Amino acid sequence: MPFSKELVDEINVLIKFNLHTSQEGIKVHKTAAEDTISATKRLFEKGLVTQDDGGYLTFAGRETAEHAQALHDMLTLGEAQEIES
Repeated sequence: MPFSKELVDEINVLIKFNLHTSQEGIKVHKTAAEDTISATKRLFEKGLVTQDDGGYLTFAGRETAEHAQALHDMLTLGEAQEIES
């Protein structure tokens, strides 16, 4: 089953978090793209972020963001190697 547009939007929000610190969150402003605003609200409803406009990652949100960023890194690593070849 492919990723839905909504899940891709949520993943794109999750990979914006800095995983090197738990003291840094994100703020999605009302002027952001509607897809980003909606995705952030869904992440809040799922209990992955602390505010409906971003905030900080919850424990489950951090774990999910780690997986999302790892997947992103694995998939884009091949692009970098391909370009170098």
